[in-house]
Amino acid sequence: MRSYISLMDRLRRPNDMNQLAKHIVDVATGEIDEPEESPKERRARNAGWKGGPARARALTPNRRSEIARLAAQARWKKMG
Repeated sequence: MRSYISLMDRLRRPNDMNQLAKHIVDVATGEIDEPEESPKERRARNAGWKGGPARARALTPNRRSEIARLAAQARWKKMG
């Protein structure tokens, strides 16, 4: 969990439009270096890209339908 938090802290961009514009200019001019992705972070991202399609292949159409139905019920429960 700690590595996830530090990753989010490093990738966080300013919310204010003026601060964001300055941040972009600073990165473009080389005043601020963009953090490089660690090998561990890269492996985790690649595993996520592979995992979704593999899970989709493993699920039967009935199970996918059941998951979608439960998700829809959860969404509508929040709204109503």
